Amino acid sequence: MRRHELTDQEWELLAPLIPRAATGRPRVSDRQVINGMVYKIRTGISWRDLPERYGPWQTVYTRFGRYAMDGMFTRALQHIQAEADAAGDIDWLVQIDSTIVRAHQHAATTGRKGGSVGPDETGDHALGRSRGGLTTKIHLACDGRGRPLAILLTPGQRHDSICAQPLLERIRVPRLGMGRPRCRPDQVIADKAYSSRGFRAYLRKRGIAHTTPEKTDQRRHRHNRGRHGGRPPGFDRQVYRQRNVVERCFNRLRSFRGIATRYDKTATSYEAAVSLASFLLWARSV
Repeated sequence: MRRHELTDQEWELLAPLIPRAATGRPRVSDRQVINGMVYKIRTGISWRDLPERYGPWQTVYTRFGRYAMDGMFTRALQHIQAEADAAGDIDWLVQIDSTIVRAHQHAATTGRKGGSVGPDETGDHALGRSRGGLTTKIHLACDGRGRPLAILLTPGQRHDSICAQPLLERIRVPRLGMGRPRCRPDQVIADKAYSSRGFRAYLRKRGIAHTTPEKTDQRRHRHNRGRHGGRPPGFDRQVYRQRNVVERCFNRLRSFRGIATRYDKTATSYEAAVSLASFLLWARSV
């Protein structure tokens, strides 16, 4: 095994989930190709600069695009989550947060004005203008041990509170046996960016406990309304101290240079890269 390649344990977890063609000419080894994908995401190099030991770069690039469109890496992530849940290894004290990723100039050449858009692709390709230029925002929900449970990509200028509900609704951990996927955390920890009345009402409706500090202006408005302002939301400082877990999860994801800077032109490809990196974080923790 070389640097930035799958270990035997990681390959054993991923190999059964890779689709295989029933007919056709012999193709490049699946492990060799997947190692090329991991190497590319780890180092952030262009596809054309892949070392020859991974086979033709066109093969690695084409197969990555096929897996991204098929959602193979997302299914692999859900599968390893299901195995961890069956073993009681998931801490359902869920933390949510977001991080902004700068888009490289290669990612900006998407032909967004009037360009063709795939059936599962947004028109803006999750690229937006913010102070840093073209950026993408990764919204992340992780478990209490700092492993990704759900990922949502939006343009960089999108506010966190708008994306909190769709992010939590992306948590779907399948059951290995009978039963519906688990979608509801025991508790959610979030920072002040998620302190909105609408989000708190959504969590109460789903029966999810939450620990989110109240914004200063919200506290002032409540005090100004007197007895009509209602009770202050509950806040447990000891529980909130665990919010650094999601920051450490982002730190591990951004150790992949292909994640820390976005080089992918489409949101589908970039989300597939984030899902593959998330799968590796899970595989190294089980």
